[in-house]
Amino acid sequence: MQYVLVDGSRKEAIPGGHGLCETCGSVMVAKCGPRVMHHWAHFSRRNCDPWWENETPWHRAWKNLFPETCREISHVAPDGEIHRADIKTPTGIVIEVQHSAMTDQERLSREAFYGNLVWILDGSAFHNNFQIHHMLPDPKSAVAQDLIWTPAGPRLQGANRGIFVRLSECLKEDPTVTKATARGGWMHFLPDIEAEVREAYRGHHQYVWIRPRRTWLDATCPVYIDFGEDWLARLDTYDETGLPCLLRVSKRKFLHDVMVETNVRAIATRYYPIP
Repeated sequence: MQYVLVDGSRKEAIPGGHGLCETCGSVMVAKCGPRVMHHWAHFSRRNCDPWWENETPWHRAWKNLFPETCREISHVAPDGEIHRADIKTPTGIVIEVQHSAMTDQERLSREAFYGNLVWILDGSAFHNNFQIHHMLPDPKSAVAQDLIWTPAGPRLQGANRGIFVRLSECLKEDPTVTKATARGGWMHFLPDIEAEVREAYRGHHQYVWIRPRRTWLDATCPVYIDFGEDWLARLDTYDETGLPCLLRVSKRKFLHDVMVETNVRAIATRYYPIP
């Protein structure tokens, strides 16, 4: 933990320090070894929040992007259950920064408890298994309405560079098909329409996650992955075909939106170009 109450005020850990947990009131002791990130720990060695995980420098760096008043905020449910949110903005958005793996049960419990929640995952643990492939046009754009993309795959080099069929051509063979039900069709390739795609590009890409942490693919709250760049990758579904995609979101835009928007679904709804 980064903060405890010392003489009634929130304080960070100092060598030899003692304080009280803001959540449960238990005695806390400072851990400030030369090879340990300074933090507080429960004296009883038993954390009062079962969702707690060891804090890494990556966790701390994310917390420090926000004012102190937003960090480690106790959240109380109507039934009295209390958990400590990593970050809670003044508008009520909860941000949980997650490094370690998580079970489906715990993810579902947290999403139900917080509701207005957004996940930030540490992508360093699986960076080598995550491939970002060709750009996609904004799914709401005119050009996207006629394109049905072949899903990318670990060894599908053609699809990873961009293969699609046209809905308009499929309709000539069967007027009842939709993008979700169309089968077959003539294959086309991204270079054929690259200029149109670039013009309609708003950050969407196909991706392949080899041996994914599957619970995040089923999340009911938005999931963003931090690969240490100046952008985040938000996991998404592209269109009615169910095509997995990601949206590259400027980290600066994300940090702005979570402080002013009241709902996690309103984050990054406007395109902010990434150099």
